Amino acid sequence: MKPLTIAIDAMGCDDGPSVVVDGALQASVVFPEVKLILVGKEDVINHELTKHRANTQISVLHASEVITPDEMPTSAIRQKKDSSLVVGLKAVKEGHANGFVSAGSTGALLTGATVIIGRKQGIERPALGTPIPTSKGFTLLLDCGANMDCKPSYLTQFGEIGADYMEKALGVKNPKVGLINVGVEEEKGNAAAKEAYILLKESGLNFVGNVEAREIPAGMVDVAVCDGFVGNIVLKFMEGLSKTMMGMIKEELYATTLSKLGALMAKGAFKNIKKRFDYREVGGAPFLGLKSLVVKAHGSSDAFAMKNAIIKCIEFEQA
Repeated sequence: MKPLTIAIDAMGCDDGPSVVVDGALQASVVFPEVKLILVGKEDVINHELTKHRANTQISVLHASEVITPDEMPTSAIRQKKDSSLVVGLKAVKEGHANGFVSAGSTGALLTGATVIIGRKQGIERPALGTPIPTSKGFTLLLDCGANMDCKPSYLTQFGEIGADYMEKALGVKNPKVGLINVGVEEEKGNAAAKEAYILLKESGLNFVGNVEAREIPAGMVDVAVCDGFVGNIVLKFMEGLSKTMMGMIKEELYATTLSKLGALMAKGAFKNIKKRFDYREVGGAPFLGLKSLVVKAHGSSDAFAMKNAIIKCIEFEQA
């Protein structure tokens, strides 16, 4: 297996570099043969590293600036050329790293990756794809937040790159592709959805038609296509609903002595279900359609989530 190097944006997480450094150290234990590069303010990163046992597979690449979530993506990429995000992407572009992980601004990461790393030939817009749990395993949802406004051709390409990823990286044979819509009938939806339906139908993909949001958790499709606006709402709603439902179930289970006994007996099952719906277990979502691998981690990630985002990047690259 070829040696891998992964660059990590140490400054992009909401809770600061300590979370990223901790996550990187945890990931290095799982994949000690993979070299990790923490990109950001060198003194800050080194200070965090001194709190932990030294790891020779982790190095530091200095970047003096930080792009914040409230900055305009295009302006930030253009003006902050020494930001951790830009420097990390350039490390991939120049061949110093095989992939890049960041919990920073989604818009800035998309813009920077598109400009610096570039799109694969024929791809108009890269898409952010994330696996969401279903009764049959998981469905790849894309786009889930990168492209808020999409042309029908974008949606068609999302289906193509999503199906390609599911087949080549995850071994799903002839993956079923569906277009998220307000109804299953072909004539449903807005103008973009109607045109995208026709394009997907003619694409040669295993396109099964429109799918309503309620059909996603049932695992009706392997790839669920939509624009980033709809996808992000679906993703965040599922995160919130699962958290609320688990809280309600816990409250009911501990309401009486008898229910507490039942909760004790079913503890393992509930733990497994909670794990399936915990975004921290997934860690990060890949931008599909780029020339090199870029993984977006949740901005509010803790060290456990960052560890898994880095691990996912390694596994994606090895697939």
